[in-house]
Amino acid sequence: MAGNLSVKSQVTLNKSMKSAMPILCGLLMTINILSQESAYLPGEKVEYVVRYGVIQGGVASLELKTDTLNGEEVWHSIFIGRTTGVADAIFKVKDVYESFIKTDTELPVFSIRNIQEGRYRKYNEVAFDRNSRPDSAILTSDLSGIHITEPGIHDILSCFYYFRNHYLPDHENFKRGDMITIMTWFTDELYPIRMRYIGMDEIKTKVGRIKCLKFNPVTETGRLFKTEDDVSFWFSADRNFLPVKVRFDIFVGAFVAEISDYEGLKYPLEIVRKKEPK
Repeated sequence: MAGNLSVKSQVTLNKSMKSAMPILCGLLMTINILSQESAYLPGEKVEYVVRYGVIQGGVASLELKTDTLNGEEVWHSIFIGRTTGVADAIFKVKDVYESFIKTDTELPVFSIRNIQEGRYRKYNEVAFDRNSRPDSAILTSDLSGIHITEPGIHDILSCFYYFRNHYLPDHENFKRGDMITIMTWFTDELYPIRMRYIGMDEIKTKVGRIKCLKFNPVTETGRLFKTEDDVSFWFSADRNFLPVKVRFDIFVGAFVAEISDYEGLKYPLEIVRKKEPK
């Protein structure tokens, strides 16, 4: 059929097809994501207690809800961690991270880091432009200006939702030592999150015993950590792949954040044995 078209018509047709390709690719990506069985939905909220040894010194929460940014519906993830009790009186901490995530690509479009630790303060906003260049993303930081990065760049919150949805469902094929890398923009610089699979583990939490997938993010040794494996994450080995525990082994001891309550999960949390009432 194309052979019967004039040269001018063929050029017009080729230009039209070229213009339509990004739209078609976006539509196919959206259909692919929507067809997946997501591990989470807006409305999910998890609360954690933070302990140093046997002493409870803080609480944290991680929430995902629907929101609007620049007239577009997005997912809004908010993480808040703060000290309580004696720890709050000695060294007050309140750290807030926010991520505004596109619902079709699960990539962030805007992120906020608001840190208050003792007298130290740091506030940073980053906007993610994924439309101006087809081969990269343009990040605009209110602290450091413009940066050109890979198109699939995440922030520190969106990467873990993406990790739950796109990597953990394949956990039956994982082998001990397998590494998953997700590039993020964190603390206003490129920061690869490298998660090394350790294996299955059953852990005791405040909501009961939970069968989990254990990962050790590769950490930089030196100021805080002695080895590359001094941080551990446990994700529930059910369809939620919920982060239920984090442990930091640093020079001065171990900090643990452990699930204490939850709501709005897409699936019932699979608890091996519920906590015995006192």
